[in-house]
Amino acid sequence: MPKPAVSVEEYLKSLPDEVNRSLSNVRKAIRSAAPDAVESISYRVPFYRLNGHLAAIVSHKSHNSFVTMSHDVIKLFKDELKQYKVSGTTIHFPPDKALPRSLVESIIKARVKENQERESKSKTKIKSIKS
Repeated sequence: MPKPAVSVEEYLKSLPDEVNRSLSNVRKAIRSAAPDAVESISYRVPFYRLNGHLAAIVSHKSHNSFVTMSHDVIKLFKDELKQYKVSGTTIHFPPDKALPRSLVESIIKARVKENQERESKSKTKIKSIKS
């Protein structure tokens, strides 16, 4: 069994060229839309956090996945996602084709907003408990 990647670069380099290109393009879109997000390997895959879980990208044998971690965001983009297989909060796409950059950026911006709103509500709740 191969040793798990310790960085996103290592994860991507371990993939076939076409898959690496596809997921690298998704990665660039995520980082463009959320430049302050923390990128790491978690659960053996590239994972992004900003005010909580933001997204993840995964390579499988037959497809790639973009995990949005939000049912609400999937519902928000349901028309744009009609051509893809969606399972829960995960968008599956061919290993040799990246999702459109504009779609990934829009989804990530929606996730950032969602996380910011949740974080703000949480802080307000804590303040009211302390009062």
